[in-house]
Amino acid sequence: MTACLRTLSLLALAALLAACTSAPTATLGELPRTPQASIEELLQQASSSQPQEAASLRLAAADQAYKLNDNGQAARILEQVQLDSLLPAQQIFASTLQAELALARNKPKTALKALSHPSLERLSELPVEQQVRSQLARANALAASGQPLPAARERIFIAPLLSGAAANSNHQAIWALLDSLPLSQLQDSGDADLNGWLALARAAKSNGTPEQQQAAIDAWRQQNPQHPAAQNLPEQLNQLKQLANQPLSKIALLLPQDGPLAAVAQALRDGFMASYYQAQQNGQSAPTVELYDSNKITSLDDFYRQAQAAGVQLVVGPLEKPLVKQLNDRSQLPITTLALNYSEGSKPGPAQLFQFGLAAEDEARSVARRAWDDGMRRAVALVPRGEWGDRVLAAFRQSWEADGGTLIAAEHVDQPVQLAQQIADLFQLRQSEARAKRLRNTLGTDVAALPVRRQDVDFIFLAATPQQAQQIKPTLAFQYAGDVPVYSTSHLFTGSNGQAQSTDLNGIRFCETPWLLDSNNAQHQQVVAQWPQAAGGLGRLYAMGMDAYTLAPRLNQLKALPDTRVDGLTGQLSMNPSQRVQRQLPWAEFRDGQVQRLP
Repeated sequence: MTACLRTLSLLALAALLAACTSAPTATLGELPRTPQASIEELLQQASSSQPQEAASLRLAAADQAYKLNDNGQAARILEQVQLDSLLPAQQIFASTLQAELALARNKPKTALKALSHPSLERLSELPVEQQVRSQLARANALAASGQPLPAARERIFIAPLLSGAAANSNHQAIWALLDSLPLSQLQDSGDADLNGWLALARAAKSNGTPEQQQAAIDAWRQQNPQHPAAQNLPEQLNQLKQLANQPLSKIALLLPQDGPLAAVAQALRDGFMASYYQAQQNGQSAPTVELYDSNKITSLDDFYRQAQAAGVQLVVGPLEKPLVKQLNDRSQLPITTLALNYSEGSKPGPAQLFQFGLAAEDEARSVARRAWDDGMRRAVALVPRGEWGDRVLAAFRQSWEADGGTLIAAEHVDQPVQLAQQIADLFQLRQSEARAKRLRNTLGTDVAALPVRRQDVDFIFLAATPQQAQQIKPTLAFQYAGDVPVYSTSHLFTGSNGQAQSTDLNGIRFCETPWLLDSNNAQHQQVVAQWPQAAGGLGRLYAMGMDAYTLAPRLNQLKALPDTRVDGLTGQLSMNPSQRVQRQLPWAEFRDGQVQRLP
């Protein structure tokens, strides 16, 4: 009898333990299964099933549509599911699918909102496949919303769960995210694996020759032999090692020494040579630099023959657009050339030609990216009348509309006396005044009514000189549009941070070169001590000359590794398929008459 009771007790204990272990599963629920059935069959079965089973079948059908790239059908099916009634496992599945569909529509903030559902707190209780899928969706949403560091942290967290091709793809993605960050954002965190990645990114961004860059990466690998990136170096860094074995020993600097571009050329030359001397002071093996006067060139063929005979490996210049156009029209060049201007049009040049300049179009694209990331969707534009304004507006429009933004209207600013009328037209103030007048006429009595601006404008894109901008901001306030955010190119900033010239610009956000925003660093102060004019508006040209020196040994790297970013003094530099250097700039805002750097 005792033995029988003992047996019953053990069975009861086993049943109790089974009940305890199954309780979380009961509250968690199960993920939708993936039956071998068509979308139509799943939906038909759902129509005759109990609510929980019907929801699971519809989620499976929506997922199948998403995997077939039919995002519209997937979204329509998902709308039929009562999400609030789902158990956590199904809710996690649905939230992840919502996020993936939002990302497909280029709405990363909507994706992040979907992934913030409380059910995601139980993600670790689900199978690894679902954990990976949900966290990859979050990583992609963070990256798409301009948060590369959190996105990289998310991918590092899931790396141990991956294998094979998925692991390698994730590995390369971590590096691409961290490589896109400027050096200032690569500070150590509280996570050892992430700190190792950040240290590698700092090593890869070390300014100097590619050989010194490679030495810094090799030193990192010796210090971190067990780190995942040391055991499997990102492909981009493997390719860099091959490129580092092509040292640059002689450069020809081709710029005009007199004429209308002499002052611009002088600033570029001084900036280039400032970097040259700093490299020598830092013990770097600087190439020989030989100066050539482009005004004295009668034939580009003769110049290249002379440069070849002198052992020149790279030409930096010319600056003059007609000469750059001549080079761009050729099928090939005898020496690799970094032109300090851009040719007109989009015709690709020879393989040996690279082009670098302070293009206003880069800044217009930066405005579009920043405004979109800030949640803006509907814009109006104010740009100068003329060819320059047309180019800037076209670049902004193309980038803005490619992201999904709407450009409602644009005005070309010319005469100050027309400015008030142009702003009134942009915001349809005259229509508001006309409505008030009609109301007075109808009622036969005075009506106290202030003009009301249109309410569908999120922000103003502004490209203007400092003088124009100082007129525009007060006029916006006068025309009842002072509360509309203004995003601008750098052209409204003189480079001087004095209160007198900036008060009327309060509230305007603008992109600007790191050179003028980070004026307290030692390099800036050293150059300004030698060339005081580098602290003002000409400073952008000095910075461009210094960046040209930094780019000189890296042109083949930027060409071979298009995801490479160089932290320059004119912005974060990269190469597009047409071999034109593009800049991404940091941001600032006028506050109380002073320039404040924005995150």
